[in-house]
Amino acid sequence: MKIWTKPIYDKNGMTQWYWRVIRVENFKLGERVEIGSFTIIDAKEGVTIEDNVKIGWSCSILSNSTIDNKKGKIILKKDCKIGANSVILPGIIVGENATVGANSLVKKNIPSNEIWAGTPARKIR
Repeated sequence: MKIWTKPIYDKNGMTQWYWRVIRVENFKLGERVEIGSFTIIDAKEGVTIEDNVKIGWSCSILSNSTIDNKKGKIILKKDCKIGANSVILPGIIVGENATVGANSLVKKNIPSNEIWAGTPARKIR
């Protein structure tokens, strides 16, 4: 069994695996979480990632959007999966065991046990 290690953040919020958190003090990370390199997590308004979540490479998880002034805490519930290059917009909850396909734009809450994909993301199963 692979041993899970907590991330270490430098003064800019960069981890040893090359993913970054803005406002680390507003970020809650569960155990056994895998986050791909080059992912950016803007936790200005709060981000919680529960246990066993998997996030692909180069994702953007944004609790604060300066383009349209939207703000809101993001919660990724346990066992959910976020495909590479996806964007999660402010105020979103991704339910337990839900899956977001690669290259998706998530602007609505995703219920538990559903698969969503696309831009914008829609339920596919």
